[in-house]
Formats: sequence, C-alpha cells, structure tokens
Amino acid sequence: MPITIDDFNKVDIRVGRIVEVEDFPEARKPAWKLTIDFGPELGRKRSSAQLKPLYARDELMGRRVLAVVNFAPRQIGPMMSEVLTLGVPNADGAVVLIQPDREVPLGARLF
Repeated sequence: MPITIDDFNKVDIRVGRIVEVEDFPEARKPAWKLTIDFGPELGRKRSSAQLKPLYARDELMGRRVLAVVNFAPRQIGPMMSEVLTLGVPNADGAVVLIQPDREVPLGARLF
C-alpha cells in the first residue's frame, strides 16, 4: 500500500551515538541494552537491540546509529525501550545496524 510523504514525515528517524552498552540476560534473544545520545535537543534514550550475534560491546561503543525516536516507549522485559534502533537482517537473519557513512551531527533527522 503506497504512503504519502506526509505519512513518511510522521516517522522521526535521528542519528545518535551509542554511549553505553549493557548486558541484557532477561531478553528472549541475545540482545544488548543501549544508551544512545541524540544530542542536546533529544538527549539520551534507551533501547534494546538484538545485536549480540554480530556486535561485541566494544564494537558498539561510540558507533553512530539511526533510530526511530517518536514511537511510544515499549516495555521489553525489565527495561523500558524509548527508541527503535534500526537495522536490517543479513542472510542468516542477524541484525546489521544502519548508520550514516559520513560524520553528521547528533540528532540529525533522516529525510
């Protein structure tokens, strides 16, 4: 079903930097708890991401990512996820992060 540009513009996708990575043993699938800094306008937000099959903690620290920042917070086990970190599955179904390929400001909006 086609959508309009107005529909697309309702989804607020921003650039953030991962500043904290924690274990998430309560998750059903191997996941990390992430704290992502989206700059002065949005600040830091929390997210759960099923990235353990491809990304070690040290690979994630400092990495820029894209996330949907205007979904309602969602309870995932014992944590409240505030943003949806974006990725696509590889051939094995593991999540590969989406990230800008050049330096851009934290909080920059995808359009």
